[in-house]
Amino acid sequence: MNRLQWLLLSCVMVLAGATHCLAQTPATQTNNTVMPGASSRFADQQKSPRDTMRLFLKSMDEAVNQKQPAAWERVKACLDLTQANSDRLQNIAQDLWGVIDRLEFIDWDDTHLPDVDQLGKITYFTYFPATRFETKFGHLAQYGEISFEQDAAGVWRFSAMTVQKSHSLFIAFETQELALGVTQFPDREGRQGLRSHIPTSLKGVDRTLLTLEYWQWMSLFIIALLGVALDQVLRTGLRIFCRKLIVRHAALEHVTEMEDAVRPIGLLGSAILWGLLIRALGLPDTAYSILMGAVHIFGVFAAVWGAWRVTDLIAEVLLDKAKQTANKFDDVLIPMIRKTIKIFIVAFGLIYGAQSLHINIIPLVTGLGIGGLAFAFAAKDTIENFFGSVAVILDRPFEVGDWVVIGDVEGTVEELGFRSTRIRTFYNSQITVPNSALVRATVDNYGRRQYRRWKTYLGVQYDTPPEKMIEFVQGIRQLVLDHPYTRKDYFHVYYNRFGASSLEILLYVFHEVPDWGKELEERERLFIDIVKLAKTIGVEFAFPTQTIHMANDPMTVNFPNVNKFLGNQEGKAYT
Repeated sequence: MNRLQWLLLSCVMVLAGATHCLAQTPATQTNNTVMPGASSRFADQQKSPRDTMRLFLKSMDEAVNQKQPAAWERVKACLDLTQANSDRLQNIAQDLWGVIDRLEFIDWDDTHLPDVDQLGKITYFTYFPATRFETKFGHLAQYGEISFEQDAAGVWRFSAMTVQKSHSLFIAFETQELALGVTQFPDREGRQGLRSHIPTSLKGVDRTLLTLEYWQWMSLFIIALLGVALDQVLRTGLRIFCRKLIVRHAALEHVTEMEDAVRPIGLLGSAILWGLLIRALGLPDTAYSILMGAVHIFGVFAAVWGAWRVTDLIAEVLLDKAKQTANKFDDVLIPMIRKTIKIFIVAFGLIYGAQSLHINIIPLVTGLGIGGLAFAFAAKDTIENFFGSVAVILDRPFEVGDWVVIGDVEGTVEELGFRSTRIRTFYNSQITVPNSALVRATVDNYGRRQYRRWKTYLGVQYDTPPEKMIEFVQGIRQLVLDHPYTRKDYFHVYYNRFGASSLEILLYVFHEVPDWGKELEERERLFIDIVKLAKTIGVEFAFPTQTIHMANDPMTVNFPNVNKFLGNQEGKAYT
């Protein structure tokens, strides 16, 4: 891809990512998070801030240290994710866990977290900042807080503000020592190991630009370069492989289609690489949402594009093979399957793209179900055309390339689609016939004629001798028998009538040819052979003539009635 194309794709990715970030609102999070006021499966373990803290720390130990994936559901129940990207659940939980482990080792027999009997009427409790942390961590309170909030159902969770600020709070606490009594700190899925190798000059709350640390900006640049490099490597490798495949199978006409199919596959590989590496950077919520949304949309675009191109390539190869067969049914079926697969590809791309942007499509599907009846009435013609195309495929009244007459329409079938059939007339115009009309119409298929009739009259002069007349007719019959494309078991060559200026011979023959062009060619061939035969025998073809007989003396005219009128009783002629 050239620089302009990469620039346009980058703009599309950023816009898609921004849309993804905006989509992370409470209204669109219902499928991924527990909304305040909603019941929780672990509500009996979240009756107070102390219960929620105990459930959170125990579940984190099981999920990270004991590798129990089911524990993440309990962790999720402890967090209010309405203002955060739920895809970052593990990062958010580990950041929060890391801050708590640095604040203090919690002794459940002597803790400042209130229990049920100590709550009173409060619905909000701030764990940090607090007076007991003022001396050691007071200067870090500006980066966020850890608080609990009770929802309408009486369930306590870490507040949405705590979840939202968990990353910046962890960065602020990262250089602090673990609290006395804390024996183990989570690995944060390898991110801590990556951060441990980053120089301190590139990380920290005072080394950020637009909420990202310096090392994260550098990593993003390197990741982008790796994606571009992978794109080029995949393209080059696949092109070499495709060229070898082309040479092996001698399908040189499909070089362009193969190279077009390779291009989006390289982009898809880049998107997959970007998605895997970006997750390892531990980006803050907003940056993560924008970048991952852009990568998801870019990946969906590349996948749809690649599937579209591969479908075209496979369809073209199959069409070439179909043209080599005598059966034309596959010539119609393959284009329809091609269109069906493309519709499925686009539908898949739209659905997966909507899911990537956290757009809830269930209400849309439900709405389509409710309005299905109205939609069916509105799309009645379209549905009729669709089933008409199915009926045409099953009944097969014609095939692509056939010469047909459908009502007032006459021409060659060019394409059979879902909605209509396209016919190329002999005036080179294209007529679209709805498939629903084909179910009721009378289709006269000239393309399925085994024989093509030719009926004409040959006129010879009246002065042709009878023996030449007989020889000429017998010679024409022999030409028909010797002709390679005429029907031998049924034809007629006879003197049929006395014409105004000729003796007319009826020539009634059938040509066995595949199309009209071949018919004209063989008709001309027989026509020329007949003319040669007439010249050889000495038979002349007649043309309209008129003979006028004149008196012996061209200067004398006899008008009896005129002479009598003039008193010429003798009836002598006047000169």
